[in-house]
Amino acid sequence: MKILVAVDGSAFTKRMLAYLAAHDEWLGGRHEYTVVHAVPAVPARAATVLDKQVLLDYYDAEAEKVIKPIRQFFDKQGIKASYVNKVGVAADTIAGAADKGKFDLLMMGSHGHGTLSNLVMGSVATKVLARCSTPVLLIR
Repeated sequence: MKILVAVDGSAFTKRMLAYLAAHDEWLGGRHEYTVVHAVPAVPARAATVLDKQVLLDYYDAEAEKVIKPIRQFFDKQGIKASYVNKVGVAADTIAGAADKGKFDLLMMGSHGHGTLSNLVMGSVATKVLARCSTPVLLIR
């Protein structure tokens, strides 16, 4: 199975990884994993005054802060995974990567707030579910 794992470095990502580790059916060589992280874009006005390489280095550094412990987790589990960093709005980036990559499943952690909170604050998970045609496994 081709699985996209969306990560943000939060406690919810850690809970999702713990779920993965606790369920043998998700581990092993029979699955192909791609880990995706969306780095929020620097506001356009600020980006125009920054050197392009400085901006790219910033995005890479921010992504590496999140990806490094995820990479260590997959290495410890003996799982080979590929890693993708994208700049943009998290929900759009995740849903777009899932659809374009023709993944069989998208896994992501969720805080599990109720609908009232989602209505007021919005939720990356809720937006991904609305935009993504790939099946999604939310882990709370």
